[in-house]
Amino acid sequence: MSVLGIDIGSRYIKAVLFEKGEVQEWIKIETSYDPLNRSLEILKKYKPEKIVATGYGRHLLSFNGKIPTITEIKAFAIGAKALISTCRTIIDIGGQDTKIITLDERGNIKKFEMNDKCAAGTGRFLEIMASALGYSIDEFGNIDINLETPLQISSMCTVFAESEVISLITKGLPRHEIAFAIHKSISKKVVSMLKKVDIEEDIVFAGGCAENPLLRKLIERQINKKIIVPEKHDYLGALGAAIYLKNN
Repeated sequence: MSVLGIDIGSRYIKAVLFEKGEVQEWIKIETSYDPLNRSLEILKKYKPEKIVATGYGRHLLSFNGKIPTITEIKAFAIGAKALISTCRTIIDIGGQDTKIITLDERGNIKKFEMNDKCAAGTGRFLEIMASALGYSIDEFGNIDINLETPLQISSMCTVFAESEVISLITKGLPRHEIAFAIHKSISKKVVSMLKKVDIEEDIVFAGGCAENPLLRKLIERQINKKIIVPEKHDYLGALGAAIYLKNN
């Protein structure tokens, strides 16, 4: 029996294929402007016997209930527990939203906080800010954690923040200080969400922004706890969805 969990995100589509109870493929493609057909490309290529969808665009594949769906919160909880059995808190900063989830010792969901009203502080926000400052996304996350700057970014709205960044550039402020201030603003937003759900270790960082070392270190510094970034951190939703279907 082949089982495929597919996580249709705003920036990337991730999928995990199980065959005979073992993971056979980890799949990741850009969502692009046509997420339905991009998702169907994966299904046609791997021809799974059972499919479950999660993520931002999960309902695109529902086909009047023929393909089941699972919420991102539940999928991430199952996926995180599968990768890190001691996980009690999940931070997921995706392309368009931020999720904080806490689990009990059995992996059941205790609480969650979700920011899905705008792209503030998400992966897309970071991409736009990096571009405005002339950084690649990899360079953007590798600024010195020990940089000292009083600079503050007052707006977390993508449009207003970009205007603020451009204004700071024209005033001659060093771009690395502006970049650091952006990361500080995002980390404070994440920590504010974490405080609403009672942080417990182990803490797992998921989503594309988990690859940003500066953001991770700034969050760690503020909560005084270590954060784990699993090797397959961007597949938590797809993995959790596939495991859910496989076990039900």
